[in-house]
Amino acid sequence: MRFIIVIIIILSSNALFAQKSGRGYFEQRVEYNQQGDSIITIDLWPIYIFDKPVDMRRHAKLIRNVKVAYPIAIVAGRKLKELEKELVLIEGKRDQSKHIKQLEKDLKEEYMPILKKMNFSQGKILIKLIDRETNQSSYSLIKEFRGGFSAFCWQGIATVFGADLKDNYDKKEEDKVIEQIILMYEAGLL
Repeated sequence: MRFIIVIIIILSSNALFAQKSGRGYFEQRVEYNQQGDSIITIDLWPIYIFDKPVDMRRHAKLIRNVKVAYPIAIVAGRKLKELEKELVLIEGKRDQSKHIKQLEKDLKEEYMPILKKMNFSQGKILIKLIDRETNQSSYSLIKEFRGGFSAFCWQGIATVFGADLKDNYDKKEEDKVIEQIILMYEAGLL
């Protein structure tokens, strides 16, 4: 049996014209063809169909873990983009290094209490979601901003605990279920 998430929208004329903006389930437009005929087009939100999870308890736990790690990964992706824009404007390696260290200090103050409360599974998911948001592994980010030796040391620590900073996010195969959870989370279904 398949776990199907289907959004059924009944479009009646009252509901069609009662829609305020394009932020609901659909967006209505009137288009004109070459002969001047009007055609009403309606864009619907996508419908996702997922397989039913084999073990519902493990799936519920994965949902909880993704809900904890995903917002942090989004912030990490946003901060990385901001940092890259700022580093272009800063001249000199020394000034760039000072700026990176100050940003790291600020981030540690803000997010270390949250990261300390995370469990091991949430940390492993966070490593993958950072790769999803930044298109770079955590190892390559550390290597780029802190140097190769620092990246090697952090990779060694992660390996001792059974994690891998070089993990890549594979939304088609290995991390398919996590991607489904993220889609439901972004749609407001979780």
